[in-house]
Amino acid sequence: MRPHSGIARRQVLAGLIGMAGAGLSAGGMARAEAFDPALAMPPPRKPPPRPGRLIAEAGLAGAEVDYAVFDRDGKLLEGLGADRPVAPASTLKVLTTLYALDRLGASRRFRTRVMRLGDMLVLAGGGDPVLDTDGLAELADLLVATGHGSPARFAVWGGTLPKIDEISPAQADYLAYNPAVSGMMLNFNRVHLGWQAGGAGLSLEARAAANSPRAYTVSAVPVAGGPIFAWRMEGAREIWQVNRTAMRRAGSRWLPVRAPEIYAGDVFQTLCRARGLVLPAPEVIEALPEAATEVTGIDSPPLSEILRGMMEYSTNLTAEVVGLHASGARDLIASAAAMQSWFEDQGFDGLDLRDHSGMSPETRLTARVMAQIISGPGQAAGLRSYMKHVGLQDARGRAAPGDLRLEAKTGTLNFVSNLAGYGSLPGYGEVIFAIYVNDMPRRAASEGQELPSGVVTWTYRAKYLQQQLTDSWVRRYG
Repeated sequence: MRPHSGIARRQVLAGLIGMAGAGLSAGGMARAEAFDPALAMPPPRKPPPRPGRLIAEAGLAGAEVDYAVFDRDGKLLEGLGADRPVAPASTLKVLTTLYALDRLGASRRFRTRVMRLGDMLVLAGGGDPVLDTDGLAELADLLVATGHGSPARFAVWGGTLPKIDEISPAQADYLAYNPAVSGMMLNFNRVHLGWQAGGAGLSLEARAAANSPRAYTVSAVPVAGGPIFAWRMEGAREIWQVNRTAMRRAGSRWLPVRAPEIYAGDVFQTLCRARGLVLPAPEVIEALPEAATEVTGIDSPPLSEILRGMMEYSTNLTAEVVGLHASGARDLIASAAAMQSWFEDQGFDGLDLRDHSGMSPETRLTARVMAQIISGPGQAAGLRSYMKHVGLQDARGRAAPGDLRLEAKTGTLNFVSNLAGYGSLPGYGEVIFAIYVNDMPRRAASEGQELPSGVVTWTYRAKYLQQQLTDSWVRRYG
């Protein structure tokens, strides 16, 4: 067998050499006649998968998928259920951003003041949604530097904005993203709870980067049974009962604050005492005395910076606060109605807004309107600079490689996953889109639950579908 195979190889080799020699002897004309120009062209791009196929393969049986896709000139390229009113979740913050920028201006700041009237010192909130303990420490330094002595009374005023007990009554009252609203806010109206294994060593801190004093007006008590968290007020003190079964291992979490004025006053008192200035126990006043004069104060960052932080971290309190500032209304329903009217005056219909953060289960808008707003007033106001770069992931939630670039706003509730913004790929153009994925029956069944069964896997799959859809649109229309 070996001799025969060697002969075969020699024959093939001789044939190839002969063919090469024939090509060379024929000259350039022979080579030109044999060359097919089509071979030099790149192969045609593979058509991107159609949305229907991607939705069918997403593993989201029972979910409703609505979307609208526009080009940069505002032309509708594709839509599915684009005019169906849906719950926008935190994508509503896109509208809040544009509304606040128009009504307040990008350079607007919110001032927290220390004021004095006779023997009373007043910590007067200016509705700064991002004031933290480090900011209050700076204010305490400024106050001590003025040389003012200890007053007989120390009061806190938060009347710049209406007092609202919680953003969304439909949400669980122990969720840190559902705190009270007031003109005097601190640490996003949250307090940091820590514990050792078994529930020992409970601590509550007004935690910030450089300062984390104890929060004396909020207490936590371990209990043997009942709900995981239960809240009540006793006088001026907030008390949280925490079920020991949730504290088998050492851990921590943020809890919402329901009495923000007294919380901020308590922390400011502690910070001043550490600097040698003794303040009496804080009291809350409903009206700021007209004759009170400013002793010192600090300003928030400009609104543009506040809004970028809101869009990146999706802070609900910030959204409601800037919306209330922009509308001047005294409750969230009226404030949301004012924002809705502002958009309707520009020709955008199909809105039913009940808040500024998207937490309300009753807020509704359509994918078409959201994409139109991003394309129209959004581009005019430079909305892209407020959008977050959304990283790619696979269907299991793990970080995934890819060239797709998403500059968008996410929106997530239980069994609701939304995405709206800009999508692009190298070598292609750009699309503007809004995608709303929801399973409202499962959403309704899990109302008030923090992490219902199946929601994590469902959300991963919905987010992966959003990426696949956007990638297919960019490749098809870009």
